[in-house]
Amino acid sequence: MSTKVRIPSPLRQLTGGLGEVQVEAATVGGALADLERRFPGFQARLFEADGSLRHFVNVYRNDEDIRTSGGLDTVLEPQDELSIVPAVAGGLR
Repeated sequence: MSTKVRIPSPLRQLTGGLGEVQVEAATVGGALADLERRFPGFQARLFEADGSLRHFVNVYRNDEDIRTSGGLDTVLEPQDELSIVPAVAGGLR
């Protein structure tokens, strides 16, 4: 099944500037693995050494954070869209 993945600006260098790509997978983890297969470099930026998502990386299936809906095992349905959203921090006091 094909799923659209929205790529944030800081990671678009890996996709040749593309803001959206299609991947083939049945789960979120499979989608991210296909993203790495097609565009090497995502694994190191999204995952810790133990295979868990980095704390500052959020992944949404449609409008739902996957951490609350099954994590990487979250099943993808037709028409689902994934968004990779790096956390933003900092600023002035």
